[in-house]
Amino acid sequence: MSCFDPLKFRQQFPLLQKTVNEKPLIYFDNGATTQKPQCVLDAYQDYYSSSNANVHRASHVLSARATRAFEEARQVVKSFINAASSKEIIWTKGTTEGINLIAASWGESQLKAGDEIVLSYSEHHANIVPWQLVAEKTGAVIKILPLCDNGTLDDSELTGIITAKTKVVACAHISNVIGRINPLEKIISRAKAVGAITVVDGAQAIAHLPLDVQTLDCDFYLFSAHKMFGPTGVGVLYGRLALLEQMPPYQGGGEMIQTVSFAGTRFNELPFKFEAGTPNIAGIIAFAEAVRFLKQYQRQAFRDYEQALITYMMAKLEKIHGIRFIVAEAPDIPVFSFTLDGHHNHDIATALDSRGIAIRSGHHCAMPLMEFLKLSGCLRLSLAPYNTFAEIDAVIEVLTSLVRGEGAVDGYKSEPVGALTEEKAEAGADQSSAMLARFAALKGWDSRHREIMLLGKTLGRMAKAERNEQTLIAGCESLAWLNYHRDDAGKYHFQADSDAKVIRGLLVIVLAAFNHKTALEIAGFDIQAYFEQLGLLQHLSPSRGNGVQAIVAKIKQLASRN
Repeated sequence: MSCFDPLKFRQQFPLLQKTVNEKPLIYFDNGATTQKPQCVLDAYQDYYSSSNANVHRASHVLSARATRAFEEARQVVKSFINAASSKEIIWTKGTTEGINLIAASWGESQLKAGDEIVLSYSEHHANIVPWQLVAEKTGAVIKILPLCDNGTLDDSELTGIITAKTKVVACAHISNVIGRINPLEKIISRAKAVGAITVVDGAQAIAHLPLDVQTLDCDFYLFSAHKMFGPTGVGVLYGRLALLEQMPPYQGGGEMIQTVSFAGTRFNELPFKFEAGTPNIAGIIAFAEAVRFLKQYQRQAFRDYEQALITYMMAKLEKIHGIRFIVAEAPDIPVFSFTLDGHHNHDIATALDSRGIAIRSGHHCAMPLMEFLKLSGCLRLSLAPYNTFAEIDAVIEVLTSLVRGEGAVDGYKSEPVGALTEEKAEAGADQSSAMLARFAALKGWDSRHREIMLLGKTLGRMAKAERNEQTLIAGCESLAWLNYHRDDAGKYHFQADSDAKVIRGLLVIVLAAFNHKTALEIAGFDIQAYFEQLGLLQHLSPSRGNGVQAIVAKIKQLASRN
């Protein structure tokens, strides 16, 4: 087992050597997914190039080779988490599917009206919605564990909330937003005292903490490969053998059966009972390589380096004017969530992206947590052991300049948006052509982003009373509103607004395509070609790209009414 050298570790990840938006990539979105080392990429490719065959089902060399590697992967994971049996390792598509499997199989067969399911305010949607669905089907009731000021589950409330009516307690080992380790030992102990099962979402913990499921003594533990340097589309459901044996199958199909007859079907033994259909063989084999890759390193060395990153990052962030961390105290893993006074989260994230810095903004699939904290969203910087102190310095420098108004958000100077004025529009000027000409002169995403922010400043604000439920544009992660009137000539005049500067800039671009046109002209305008010529959508995150499409859909919907 080798000592941990962060720079040598980093060199094994090809994507980290790339540039994004003509800048060296700084990847601080590891809470969403981690990058993949070359050995994992090679293992994935090698399966398809040297042993591509289905598993368990054929009598030829390739199938035998694939099956052996596939089942060796199960043994690798069993050892990694110290499960008692390989039958307790169920392959899934990820943490989300694993929780759905438990909720559907165990929940629908065991829960009844009046039974209670205990969750917490800090859960990912994947550990909320499946339980809501099963509660609707069975009549079970959901109860919620509150949080302490530091973001951990409040263990002082366990006795009052986890009662004799409780049948399942489902919570995260570590929240994907807060980054604090929850008091699992106390939660599991209390659940056992009342006869409830425990389901632990380990998606955020698995890459940061050593795991021994027998010592933890939970009933189910779930995690995803892509959060721990493995491929996407692969996950693990660890389940206590006795419970898994009692549970009915989750899906029907090949592999999960022993015999099929119209007179009756016999299901396969564990773990295959829960693995219907052809699995993600390449992904599972590559995931085993990711586990082997991690096992080369001392986990304590990982933890020590991450703790150094946490201490350094917290000290730097605390010096930024107007920063507000969403909970008190430093995180236990390098996940930092905060807002900046006077700046919309999406504006900051987009400005950072223009500099090649990848972070996350929004509600992070944790809307109940945002509601509990009275926030619409926040910024999240999540680091991994391949991140460096120099990268932290670079990000802090950009954040500081943005807050001071020296960066892309406020400091860019350009010519007035004369071609887009109302007077020229009424005189017949083609606003979309003027916009295309404006962007044609720009090189690179950084300059385009700055132009979008400048355009946002030119958009007149809607009156507060007009920003209401009727004018709200559904589908935008930021708040955005659209109003209009149609003149006697049948031309539409739109007014729009948003709480995010970047969305206001995008609104100006969209309105340049549709304003002062008839319904027929609006319907006939090739908006996709317009966006492609501007060179914008490929640079926008899916949420912002979907938001732009939602704006367009709203305009076309309004114009089609008359």
